[in-house]
This record gives sequence, C-alpha cells and structure tokens, in this order.
Amino acid sequence: MQVLKRAGVSGSSVARVLKEFPRIMIINECELGKRIEFLFGVGIRRNKMDEICSSLPKLLVFGVDDRLKPLLNEFRSLGFTDNVIRKEINREPKILAMELGELSRCLELIRNLKCREAIKERIYSNGTFRAGFEVKLRVDCLCRHGLIRRDAFKVLWFEPRSITYEVDEIERKIDFLVHEMKLNITSLIEVPEYLGVNFDKQIVPRYKVIEYLRLKGALGCNLGLKDLINPSRLQFYNLYVKPYPECEEMFGRFSGVALRSRHPVGMWKLFKPQKYSQSKEDVNNIKYFMEQLV
Repeated sequence: MQVLKRAGVSGSSVARVLKEFPRIMIINECELGKRIEFLFGVGIRRNKMDEICSSLPKLLVFGVDDRLKPLLNEFRSLGFTDNVIRKEINREPKILAMELGELSRCLELIRNLKCREAIKERIYSNGTFRAGFEVKLRVDCLCRHGLIRRDAFKVLWFEPRSITYEVDEIERKIDFLVHEMKLNITSLIEVPEYLGVNFDKQIVPRYKVIEYLRLKGALGCNLGLKDLINPSRLQFYNLYVKPYPECEEMFGRFSGVALRSRHPVGMWKLFKPQKYSQSKEDVNNIKYFMEQLV
C-alpha cells in the first residue's frame, strides 16, 4: 500500500479501502500506480486523492483499460470535450463510478421529456453533462428505496419537476410517504406527481387535513395518494377545507383571505353607456326616419 501513501492517501483511508475491497491486496503496485496516475490525468487533484479514496474506494478497483478508458470514450462520443469531462470529474469524482451506457440513457431521457420550457431550462442550468448526472443521482435514490431502474426512469419521465429538486428533498418526500403516510414506494409509479410538488407547502398541509378528516369520520371513502396530490390548491380547499373551518389553520392557503374581484369596485360605471337627453324635435326626427324605412 506504499503506492497509495505516496499519492497522498492517509492511513485511515487506506484501512477503509482494504476493509471494503480486500481484493485490492492482490493487485500489484504497478497496476495500482497506473490507476492512480489515470485518476490524476483525468482531472482529480492530488490534494483530493485522500478524500476520494475514503468516500469512493471502489475507484481503485476499476481497471483502466476495461472500465475507465471505455467510460471516457463514451463521454467523448456524446460530444463532450476533454476539458468539460475533466471539469465535471474534478467537480464530482463519482462520475467515474458510472456504469457504461448509464450517462447515455440519462441524456436520452432528458431529450425526450415532454414538459414546459422553463423546467427544461432549470434541468440544463448547469450544462448538459451535469444534467445527465443529476438524473443518474435521482435514479439511484429511487432504486435505493426499492424501485427497479426501469420504474425509476419511468417516474422521472412522467414527472420532470422531480429532477429540479435536490436529492435530499426527494429522500425527505420518500421518507414521509413510507413512514408517515404508510404507503409503498411503488405508489410513485402511479402518482409520480408526488415528487414534483412542494413538500412543506403542499404535501404536509394536505396530509394533515385529510388525516384529521379521516379520524373525524368526515370522509365518505378512503382517499389515495392521487386524491391528495392531483387537485389544484383551490379545488382541494373547496373540497376538504372550506366546509370545515377548523382545517383552515393547518391548510394555510386561502385561510381568512377574502378573494378580491379582478376589477376595482365601481369599475362597471366606466362601461355604462352615457345617457343623452332627447328633445321633442329629436323624437320627431326619429319617428320620421323610421316611417321612411317602412
């Protein structure tokens, strides 16, 4: 392990590498040195090597010719320059842990999204490469919680707004779905919109209202996740909040607010036709005109 220490890797990081990947001991120093030099060559700085080996030790297990170089070739085939690739790897070394073909699949999903232009602009705000990697992170997140990769891609495709939320926020929503709402992660396949709405402003207030009404026995039937998420704010308010004033505080929206008319009071007067007084002569002229028509 002297080759790792010469590369600036601390003893504790070396110990972690050996604990998670003990087979690295059978790799000769020449091959291990080749992998480290490759990492330096693709943009990883020497002062970050210890951090990378500690957080991502499996990079040292990947072969240069059979895994790392083909991965870089895939990035180049997608149209990314070496400068862009180095910049992104230095920014996020986990890119080197991607499977072959994974970035291509993620970029294909983004290209085929059917969503508002504003959402696409947010997805591409940090560049195309980063956008593809952000999709990969969210797919991994959904898979960690029990979805298969095909269903994870399906959820993101049907709800592109979920790509604009941070992974921590998606984790928070899934945790609430599973532990608080007692629903299965597969509910996201039927209602992917759940990941695309605001957690604090929409999910939590609506759930509090529905749960209160359920315990009170005010619901005529069991409501599913779709009934919680799909109605607009005003529709949900009219259905479940307005008939029960005690729910207004927990819902928060439209509570105690008088909806104003779009036009100022008295605006109708401006559109009222102006009246003109008619003299006896005017009346005779109108009668004469009408008689000529007959």
